[in-house]
Amino acid sequence: MEVAAPFPSVRWFDAVRDVFNNDDSYRGAGGGYCNCAAGIKIGDAIFVLTFEGQECARAVAADDAALDDVDFYLDMSAADWHEMVANIRDNGHADLHHTLNTLDLDREDGLATSHHGDQYREDLFFRYNQTLQFFFDASARVKTEFAR
Repeated sequence: MEVAAPFPSVRWFDAVRDVFNNDDSYRGAGGGYCNCAAGIKIGDAIFVLTFEGQECARAVAADDAALDDVDFYLDMSAADWHEMVANIRDNGHADLHHTLNTLDLDREDGLATSHHGDQYREDLFFRYNQTLQFFFDASARVKTEFAR
């Protein structure tokens, strides 16, 4: 019996990494090589995902100081992240209203930001957007338990 991974947690990100890294379908059609360190800010929880080549190499829990070193970070409320992940679970992938690109366009200041203000590094979000989307879409295959 598959055990649910709590969202958000390193265990959940590791389960998504396992699906993403071991399914070639996430590498085609716009996905591919991705070399960046992406911060994920989910309310007060912070994680850093490191992408190397065609894989997500690691996911670690972090603190706000770690966001100084990432290329960019995605910052949404816990409720917004929950809605996005639930939408992916329910549809097998993000619908048009829940893609990272749409969520970025819907926010006045965008979704991706940084502490360092290095526009080149922040632009990696747009360069690797589709691979990042494939990563989160892989969560459809992870049994997710949402915090109450």
